[in-house]
Amino acid sequence: MLALHAQALHAAAATAQDALAEQPEVPAPQPSDNLPAIDPIITDEEFEAAVPDIDPADDPALGEPLESIEAFERRFADEGAAAPTTEGAAPPLGDPALADGDPVEEIGDAPIRDAELAAPLPPLQNFEATPVEFADNAEDDAIVEVAYDVRVEGLEAADAETGTAIAAAFDNLSALEAGDGEAANVAQLAARLTEDSALLQRMLASEGWYEAAVTTRIDRSDAPSGQPLIAVLSVAPGDRFVFSDIVIDADPVEPADLIAKNFALKVGEPIIAERVQGAEANLAVRLPENGYPFATVGQRDILLDQDTNDGVYTLPIDIGPRSRFGGIETTGNQAFDAAHIAVLARFERGDLYDSRDIDDLRQALVATGLFNTISVVPQRTGEAVGDGTEYTTVLVEQDAGPPRTLAGSAGFGTGQGFRLEGSWTHRNLFPPEGALIANVVAGTQEQGAGLTFRRANAGRRDRTFQLRADALRSDFAAFEAFTGQLSALISYDSTPIWQKPLTYAYGVRLIGTNEQDYDFDLGQLNRRTFFIGGLTGQLGIDRTDSLVDATRGFRVTTLVEPEGSLQGGFTPYVRARLDASAYYSATDSIVLAGRVRLGTIQGIERFDLAPSRRFYAGGGGSVRGFGFQELGPKVEIANPDFDPADPEDKDSPTIFRPIGGLSMNELAAEVRYRFGNFGVVGFVDAGQVYEGTTPDFSSLQYGAGIGARYYTNFGPLRLDVAIPLERQPGESNIAVYVSIGQAF
Repeated sequence: MLALHAQALHAAAATAQDALAEQPEVPAPQPSDNLPAIDPIITDEEFEAAVPDIDPADDPALGEPLESIEAFERRFADEGAAAPTTEGAAPPLGDPALADGDPVEEIGDAPIRDAELAAPLPPLQNFEATPVEFADNAEDDAIVEVAYDVRVEGLEAADAETGTAIAAAFDNLSALEAGDGEAANVAQLAARLTEDSALLQRMLASEGWYEAAVTTRIDRSDAPSGQPLIAVLSVAPGDRFVFSDIVIDADPVEPADLIAKNFALKVGEPIIAERVQGAEANLAVRLPENGYPFATVGQRDILLDQDTNDGVYTLPIDIGPRSRFGGIETTGNQAFDAAHIAVLARFERGDLYDSRDIDDLRQALVATGLFNTISVVPQRTGEAVGDGTEYTTVLVEQDAGPPRTLAGSAGFGTGQGFRLEGSWTHRNLFPPEGALIANVVAGTQEQGAGLTFRRANAGRRDRTFQLRADALRSDFAAFEAFTGQLSALISYDSTPIWQKPLTYAYGVRLIGTNEQDYDFDLGQLNRRTFFIGGLTGQLGIDRTDSLVDATRGFRVTTLVEPEGSLQGGFTPYVRARLDASAYYSATDSIVLAGRVRLGTIQGIERFDLAPSRRFYAGGGGSVRGFGFQELGPKVEIANPDFDPADPEDKDSPTIFRPIGGLSMNELAAEVRYRFGNFGVVGFVDAGQVYEGTTPDFSSLQYGAGIGARYYTNFGPLRLDVAIPLERQPGESNIAVYVSIGQAF
């Protein structure tokens, strides 16, 4: 094939020469008087001498016309078929058929010169691979490790200008620093140096130095071994780029300065990536908060001018229509309908659209605990309001989840013992949000069960209506009682979503209780039955920054309970209590907290009042350092656990039993120190219970201690250990309290 191509090329050249010879002679162009003479590159004589003579008489084939490609391929195939072959011999070079037998191909197959290439492959199971063996070299086993230090030069001026710590940020991200001064070899060290060079350039560009140059080198140290090596990054920040113009490409908004006052970038300030992103994000938040739910911030463009070291910033914004809240629609697997969603919403039809109200509604829906997923999004309606705005529908897509839950809690307090409580709840047995709750208490000193019907968001968000029936056995140091209670309560409380400055509760209760009380006339404990009916009312003011872990502000709560003893006639009386606490952040990690509680019962003698309705003090939520209900008036009685016949019984033959009072006071002060998720608390508590109806702050008893806190996302876990100061007979030596939440 290659030889044939050469022959054809030679024939074509001869034909071209003959064609030139037959052309009429063209006179050479004569130089114009107006054009300069041009000297030829070579003379005609030199050209004629260089061209070889071709005489068709020497080779008659040169004078014949060329055959067609089709005729050439047929002749070549016939000649190949007629040629003798030897079995096993390789096809000749240039054979277009070769192994596949196709004689006509645009590109011929590669020649096959090795018969093994055409032989079939052996079965895989019979294939044997012989590993390649290399000569061992003991030096190859040695790992050439290098030690190095890192030095960054030239960042001081950049740090001073930005007021930031680029060098410190670089240390946190650096591949060299991450290597802890060790590399497998110099090549690895060089690779880390290159990576950190690019990192420095990106960091400088993010602060406005877009033409910063970072050069690198590896120096040997002055040590005899030359190690550790020194990886050097030399920074030349150059000029810092600033905004020469800021262009916001958007339609007019209302108010007219809405975008301007919420966009922080100014002409002349450095082009800092973090500030640019923050300014754009702020617009994306503020526009939907001010009536533009469909506003979108486009892709910025910053055109840098290297000659003037500044840039023109352009930001397109699609404002969309200014909108007002329209109706509420809901789809999906629904827990309740759109009418109840409207109860949870803090907006009404016609209010200017505010995305914060949408977020609040979403959180309120999540707080019901009734959904696997929930989404709240605006939808355009195109319905004009008439003032240049249009109505926007709020679409709520529900996916109701399992409504039943099991829950449990545990606690321990000296004098109160262990207390375990479990509950089963169906949160939507009576839609919307009508829950049935069954609870059980199992403790060392309390056992009982209860059933509650509770309707959350009853006609108003965060208002709860509750019916409750309880049966409880209590065995405390102050009294032992079997109590049944029926109650109804309406409350308006703070929630983790919305901490309200004003809360309230009011209701009614009926109590029947059989209790053991000390009878002074008989000089012994005696059982009595009490029937009590009453009302309850509570009002609270909360100006703190957190429900579960306040650091500033104050709280005041007043509880008033008009009640009447129903056995042997009707004896009315009033129980009242005032709780107040205040919080002050002395530093970012230290909080000073204080609490006071006052209580009084008016209109009844202590003996005529059920022991469980009297005031007591002492315990983890009262005066720490004392057991539950230990403070106040006491009587000394025989110890039922003492066995005088047992000489090894170490119990005291008598015990002191609290009998409660008609008034009380408590004081507490804490210093809370938090570090990370942990905290330490030092505290001093004081309090007393009085026989009279007015607390007079006399005979206060004090407890002091220290506590530990572990802060979680649902509140702090509390462990307090306290001792009573000037301990009295019958009081605890030490008290321990474990619970969730601060003491107050």
